[in-house]
Amino acid sequence: MNSVDAAGLGIGDDHPPRIMGVLNVSEESPYDPSVYDDPGEAAQYVDEELIGAGADIVDIGLESANKRFDVLSAEEELDRLHIALETIDHVSGEAIFSIETRYASVAEEALERGFDMVNDIAGFADPEMPVVCADHDVAVAKMASPPDLERPGAVEETPWSERKSPEWAEQAGYVDQVYEALKQNGMTDKTIVDPAFGGWSEAQTLADDRETFRRLREFRALGQPMLVSINRKNFLGELAGRDTDERLPVSLAATSMAVERGAHVIRTHDVAATRDAALIGNAFTERACAVTDGVSVSRLDVCSSSDLRAYLSERGVDPSVADDWSTIALEIDGLDTDARATVAAVVEDASPGVQYVDSEQPLVVGSKTDISDVVTRLRAETDDTGALAESFAEMIE
Repeated sequence: MNSVDAAGLGIGDDHPPRIMGVLNVSEESPYDPSVYDDPGEAAQYVDEELIGAGADIVDIGLESANKRFDVLSAEEELDRLHIALETIDHVSGEAIFSIETRYASVAEEALERGFDMVNDIAGFADPEMPVVCADHDVAVAKMASPPDLERPGAVEETPWSERKSPEWAEQAGYVDQVYEALKQNGMTDKTIVDPAFGGWSEAQTLADDRETFRRLREFRALGQPMLVSINRKNFLGELAGRDTDERLPVSLAATSMAVERGAHVIRTHDVAATRDAALIGNAFTERACAVTDGVSVSRLDVCSSSDLRAYLSERGVDPSVADDWSTIALEIDGLDTDARATVAAVVEDASPGVQYVDSEQPLVVGSKTDISDVVTRLRAETDDTGALAESFAEMIE
């Protein structure tokens, strides 16, 4: 899993969950408490309700992305940018400031005048967006979207038959489309993926959002940190029968679960409570990595065969390996050629239920009992594999 440096703020598995508070300078935005058009009042809100409540990042939106409203042009967004810039000037607290936009020209202007990162709700539909972000060496959140600046989040409207294949388009479900949308148009080294929760299109259903949330771990296979925006969303409110102003409890429950399932940034209007929920989720998250003599062994965060399939597919390995799914998958990094051959041979001679998957970062997949057999055999090999055996043992404790 890659970690991202957002203007000095670490984002990834090696860092605590980060909270992204929201400020809107667009009068059409639907959530009134976060909407301001006066820089002084906006700055006070940021200092007291966002940074003061624990926000690491402040995301400033220049327009509402709600599909009910007309899309502003880049020029119209630039006309509103001065309010955001004046707000930053008035803020006394310390935070990373993110500009929410779909336009590379707006992002570039914002970055040159004080913003630290970008939140691209159109998933690099503007082909210059990744170029601008890479040139400025900034973190960028990329939301799953079609290649259409006017339809952010509407992944079903992507011409999948053309971009993938007719066969893939016929078989793919909604979550598969979200996953592939995040891969379209590439990523920068500092990309943070966002699986696009919310009613971004008429075709997107609450069931789609719930299935995306259920399979959230699969997005970790992309190897980049993940942002989720689930605060008071309909797919949660419907489950509890709650209106928007009553959805804080369900949002907090989902926040803890999202962090446990791999989210690194939580975008929210309820900063203080969300921060607490994220910390609880993080405290009970089981991810592990052992490093010995420059070789790291990580226990992959896979809890289902579909999770494992996502990892295998990203490595160019036949995902059918996951059909004989068992509970533990270990990823090895840093082995030299001889050690790789030794591990492969040991696994081949071990219990039939354990498998060695040869790729750039090899996998050893099997049950705890099967991998324990591998540990015993590695310990009996040479001193070179003894340390690796102990790392394996640590991962299956």
